[in-house]
Amino acid sequence: MASRRTCLVLGVLLFVWAELGTKGQEEEEEETCRLMRKFDLNGYVDAKNHSIIIGGLFPIHSRTIPENESNFEPVSAQCEGFNFRGFRWMKTMIHTIQEINERKDILPKHTLGYQIFDTCCTVSKAMESTVVMLMGQEENKPNIRNSTGAYLLGVIGSGGSALSIATSRLLGLYRLPQMGYASTTTLLSDDIEFSTYFRTIASDKIQAHAMVKLVQHFGWVWVGTIASDDDYGKYGVKEFKGNLEGLNICIAFSETIPKVYSNEKMQKAVNAIKGSSAKVIVLYASDLDLSPFVLEMVYHNITDRTWIASEAWITSALLAKPEYFPYFGGSIGFAVPRSDIPGLKEFLYDVHPSKDPNDVLTIEFWQTAFNCTWPNSSVPYNLDHRVNMTGKADRLEATSDRLCTGEERLEDLKNTYLDVSQLRITNNVRQAVYALAYILEYLSKCKAGIPPAAKSSCSELKTIEPWSLVNILHLTSYNILDEIPVKFNSNGDITAGHYDILNWQLEGSKEVVFVKVGEYKFSKYKLELILPRNSTIFWNTVSSKVPHSVCTDVCPPGSRKVIEYGKEICCFTCVPCADGYVSEKPGERECTQCGEDYWSNADRSKCVLKEVEFLAYDEALGFTLVILSILGALVALAVTVVYVLYRNTPLVQANDRELSFLIQVALLIIMLSSLIFIGKPHTWSCRARQVTLALGFALCLSSILGKTISLFLAYRISASKTRFLSMRPVFRKLIVLLSVLVETGICIAYLLMHPPRVYKIMESQMIKIILECNEGSIEFLCVVFGVDVLLAFLCFLSSFVARQLPDNYYEGKCITFGMLAFFIIWISFVPAYLSTKGKFKVAVEIFAILASSYGLLGCIFAPKCFIILLRPKRNTAETVGGRVPTVDKSIQLTSASVSSERNETAVSTVLDD
Repeated sequence: MASRRTCLVLGVLLFVWAELGTKGQEEEEEETCRLMRKFDLNGYVDAKNHSIIIGGLFPIHSRTIPENESNFEPVSAQCEGFNFRGFRWMKTMIHTIQEINERKDILPKHTLGYQIFDTCCTVSKAMESTVVMLMGQEENKPNIRNSTGAYLLGVIGSGGSALSIATSRLLGLYRLPQMGYASTTTLLSDDIEFSTYFRTIASDKIQAHAMVKLVQHFGWVWVGTIASDDDYGKYGVKEFKGNLEGLNICIAFSETIPKVYSNEKMQKAVNAIKGSSAKVIVLYASDLDLSPFVLEMVYHNITDRTWIASEAWITSALLAKPEYFPYFGGSIGFAVPRSDIPGLKEFLYDVHPSKDPNDVLTIEFWQTAFNCTWPNSSVPYNLDHRVNMTGKADRLEATSDRLCTGEERLEDLKNTYLDVSQLRITNNVRQAVYALAYILEYLSKCKAGIPPAAKSSCSELKTIEPWSLVNILHLTSYNILDEIPVKFNSNGDITAGHYDILNWQLEGSKEVVFVKVGEYKFSKYKLELILPRNSTIFWNTVSSKVPHSVCTDVCPPGSRKVIEYGKEICCFTCVPCADGYVSEKPGERECTQCGEDYWSNADRSKCVLKEVEFLAYDEALGFTLVILSILGALVALAVTVVYVLYRNTPLVQANDRELSFLIQVALLIIMLSSLIFIGKPHTWSCRARQVTLALGFALCLSSILGKTISLFLAYRISASKTRFLSMRPVFRKLIVLLSVLVETGICIAYLLMHPPRVYKIMESQMIKIILECNEGSIEFLCVVFGVDVLLAFLCFLSSFVARQLPDNYYEGKCITFGMLAFFIIWISFVPAYLSTKGKFKVAVEIFAILASSYGLLGCIFAPKCFIILLRPKRNTAETVGGRVPTVDKSIQLTSASVSSERNETAVSTVLDD
């Protein structure tokens, strides 16, 4: 019972399901048999009696009419804004196909047809056109199915990058090859996502690299970027920025201009330009997108800018107008190479609305070109639904009061359509058509040059599959007549070519011309910017010179740049180099420290030799000391001469004449040794000066010691009332000899073990090098001069004791006074020497040497010379040997004793009570 119920339920369900399915099928059949609505498409079709169809997508209009927001039902938008340039591209495709059909060497057994649609520069219209090409019907809601009729084996188009991306994604599903002529975005180089897309124009990867090279060439480091709000502009600027990495070129601002006019977005871009110090701006957009932007520049009177143009607008007649030249004159950019197309000019002139009353595009072209309305035509005149700069809607539709007569002359027109002097993108259209034609020729004949991998694709064109063309396009190359061969890489990009570098200049005052000033060549292995030095580039600047575009001027030599936190590396602060550091080149990041012998100049831009400080002969202080030294030596020499002339007089013979000569010679040596202290120190002078001084003092003081010992013994005789006390003269000479020998031995050890050397002092004054003599070992030096100190001390003691001899023995007092002055000078010398630096330290030592030498010379020899020269009557044995009479107290004898050498025998010191 249960199973019967189950079977009954299942039966009822199946019946209901079948009945519902039948009704649904009938409704579906009604839906599929009725054309609900057609796409609103304009274009040209010639598919009858042709073996193969090539599709074409061109921006014949610049925009679509905005939809009515109250209409919620989807509709196919209408187009407005006739584009003469796009119309010329489309006509070029038709002309090229006709040219190929007439040739006998390409597809002689086949003819090409075309199906061309207007993309209106919008993605939606491009997609509608692509769907129609694939499906074969102009249905708004098509039932997806294969095409019928002639074979569609490729599509040319579809203008802008965003349109090509959209259509390529759809065509790629069917592996149908698409040949671009103007789309340059790097996105289309993706061989996975856009595997069936090829193009006869270089990728923006090449153009962006060329722009960077141009910026580098002119030394611009602070540039702005403006991009259209689509794939072409955004990815073009992105590629440009990517190439700037590591080049110390900064982006001042990066803004976009809207595809659909937005006052807010447009003003943001304008304010960025006005508020920036960047004088060079990269402008990545199509001429159609730039039209509102150009009006904004004119409205805000923004001049003194240099624009780097992309290939999409550098040759645009829509923008290159004399009234825009004050704002965009001097623009420099990259253009597709120019070419001449035989027969195209005549073909372009062969257009007239009367030839085909249903040719709405030709009628609209005629109306727009001659500013008239074609009689009995439903084609609207000069539609413009855009929003102007004030944010209000412009005219919605305008009609001309003047009717077209048909007698208007195309020769009188000056517009982009008829201008064949700058066929650049137009030539790319021709190359794209030829590319497909040559591949079809290869496949139809299986030519010998076809790669082996594509042999399996050879077949009749009627049975060929579109994907076969894709494989061949990757493997072969072709060339049109004598032009450069065209070859595609695995990404569908051309492998070699060049850009023309154009500069906007004004010819007279009526026409803007595009002057070629250089080239940018690219190939698989080489990228090269060529800008001849003699190229005449017009710069739209106040000075008519290359614009200066920096955030901060390059730091001059003598300073370094400090990057400000949170800012671009091109925005920095220039900080002067510290003392002793320099930056020789502009724009240095760090200052370089000078070598130890160098110092920074006043500008800190160069290391110069430090001023070397030493006591020089030619300066006042050094010259004064030299004069004093020479004067002292001359005085000592004069005393010696006096002593030689009066060597037999009692006063000279008194107290050992030979020791007096030795003292004079020693003082002469000491005086002259001070000259070694003056001048630039050298190794030899450092070693000679202290040793010479020490030996000179040793000779002088030991000789004085011989004299003072004689005085001391005389004093002892006087004190002990002893009549005679002998001291042979040879003993006095031995004292001198031993003292000098000891000093010499110590000096030799000093020179061998710790010799003095030249020493540079740099710590005290960084801008100077103080040259001094490093005395080697202070301990050794103290020992060297310690001998002299000991001799001086003994001299002082012995002379001090002998100072109380009778009045006619004054030499002891004079020596005592001389030694006292000697000690005072050298004791005062020590703190003065230690507290001075550099040349003044040397000057203090020389002064002490000269002062002590003058003191000894004056105290010991001045009184005797006075007697010898001015009081010769007193230079007698009686006067020298006895007391001075009380009546002549003015004469002060200086000899304490007399030592006479008669008959070459030594006579004992004699004292008379």
